Amino acid sequence: MKIYYKAYDERYRAVHRLGLQWAGDVPTPIVSDVLDRFCPDPGARILEIGCGEGRDAAPLLSRGRKLLATDASPEAISYCRKKMPQYAGSFSELDCLRDALDEKYDMIYAVSVVHMLVEDVDRRGFYRFIRNHLRESGVALICSMGDGETEIRSDASRAFETVERNHPSGPVMVAATSCRMISFEGFRREIAAEGLDIIEEGITSAMPDFDSLMYAVVRRSAGFQT
Repeated sequence: MKIYYKAYDERYRAVHRLGLQWAGDVPTPIVSDVLDRFCPDPGARILEIGCGEGRDAAPLLSRGRKLLATDASPEAISYCRKKMPQYAGSFSELDCLRDALDEKYDMIYAVSVVHMLVEDVDRRGFYRFIRNHLRESGVALICSMGDGETEIRSDASRAFETVERNHPSGPVMVAATSCRMISFEGFRREIAAEGLDIIEEGITSAMPDFDSLMYAVVRRSAGFQT
């Protein structure tokens, strides 16, 4: 049985076969902003969940940051390694709901990942992975598509259906994928339930791909019992 949140692998394959890239190359501004403010040590270990086609990984790697950029899509990782062969070893396939890493990190960031997780159990697993892989003093940046009020939930069983989507090159036929947007109140509840404290929150953007993203900078809750 196909795992609904891996439908993005099909989407990447479809656009790459056309010689296109799905997302833009403009980095998400808040990633470098949070990194510089909360994790300035050039030797800090950083983990990206859901690197996609490398939009946010590329500038960090070019700055010499010690980044492991991961994605559940084999196609995305293959694409990044071919696009940035000098950093091929910094990209790795990882399903954060089913896999675990031996290392803990000073910073973890995930841009536009959690909104693809529709089921509650999967969303809990996402936050739990972050908590389990943060160092005691580490921070994580979580960005989710949404304006803080709108709530939308797609049918996960239809994630692999082929649909027409807009692309800068024109309409393309790709996998529908999945989406769940929640309110900021719900976002806060989810984060707190898995032993994470919010130290900063707000609304940001990642143009041209996302004009509205909720974000939270979090750390491990002291004394949280798993």
